[in-house]
Amino acid sequence: MERVAVISASMTQFGNREGQFILDLLAEAGEACLDDVGVSPDSVDHLYVSNMASGEFEGQTGIPNALAHDLSMLPAYTTRIDQTSSSGGAGVYAAWQSIASGASEMTLLVGGEKMTHRSTADTTDIIASITHPVEYKHGITLPTFAGLTARRYLHEYDAPRESLARVAVKNHANGVDNPHAQFRKEITLEDALEAPVIADPLRLYDFCPISDGSAALLFCPESVAREYTDEYSVVTGVGGATDTHVVHERSDPTTMRGVVESGNIAYEMAGRNPGDIDVAELHDMFSILEFLQSEDLGFFEKGEGWKAVEDGITHRDGDLPINTSGGLKSKGHPLGASGVAQAYEIHKQVTNDAGPRQVDADVGLTCNVGGFGNCVITTIMEGQA
Repeated sequence: MERVAVISASMTQFGNREGQFILDLLAEAGEACLDDVGVSPDSVDHLYVSNMASGEFEGQTGIPNALAHDLSMLPAYTTRIDQTSSSGGAGVYAAWQSIASGASEMTLLVGGEKMTHRSTADTTDIIASITHPVEYKHGITLPTFAGLTARRYLHEYDAPRESLARVAVKNHANGVDNPHAQFRKEITLEDALEAPVIADPLRLYDFCPISDGSAALLFCPESVAREYTDEYSVVTGVGGATDTHVVHERSDPTTMRGVVESGNIAYEMAGRNPGDIDVAELHDMFSILEFLQSEDLGFFEKGEGWKAVEDGITHRDGDLPINTSGGLKSKGHPLGASGVAQAYEIHKQVTNDAGPRQVDADVGLTCNVGGFGNCVITTIMEGQA
């Protein structure tokens, strides 16, 4: 099986991209990714587009085919990857498979979403369609699950409410140095603690924003990577897993089995363990998810994740920096783009190209979560200078 290299990564500005449509955003990231290493569009065998809801948001379907046309990538094979909010991670998995299997010699993955033109109520409703129909019928949304889980976690592990606010403060501080981030401003602990309640005990700054944006990665066999660049990363481990669709059927709502299982698969494939990870991008759609994932991936004991942020371990200058990009919290969360943007950040970190966000990292991990842990993709990437 071929070892799979990422030879280029690009990302658009995340935020309110008024006047642009999903195909505009996808083309912007895709073209930049190819241009970065001088790969012509007609050299691409497979084009994957990670996107959750272009039909629901824009009434636009068939976007992979349209993108292949717009990028002059004909006759590349194209397909759309939809795995709800983990569509980006699922796209990384699909792109890795295409190269590892020998089916493609050059694969472009582009993930994106256009969301901000719809009202908050419409967007919340579209995203809530991820939930089980019975839960959805009763008005359950993902913020509801986040609030209930956060309340359970704080009670179960005697964690202070301030610990959740510290996640938001940390990730906003990281986002200041990310030129693509939607929010590039620091907040104080008081800002986070005094913001309006959204889903008790979670407040405004515990939630990621509604975003537009796109990100792209270019994959090829490692055996030819140096024909294009001297600095590349290798996907050494990738795992996907699914948890119960009905959240209340889980024995412990503070444990995401999809995170545990996908992490175990990725560690085994890469020949790594949690202690080998130098930097991680976790799916902090809600602040509580950073704690749950950091524990379920084995970085910290169960119920100890909140102490790590209190002690500065997960800060950029800590022993295990988490969400150096600013995370979904500060960077933004264009659904189909988020998992690809996580991999973009890790690629930049392990190739020593993250600018002022740079940490000492040879091995990085991403965890992209769909729904409320319904489906998860974990990826390990390593630098190859």
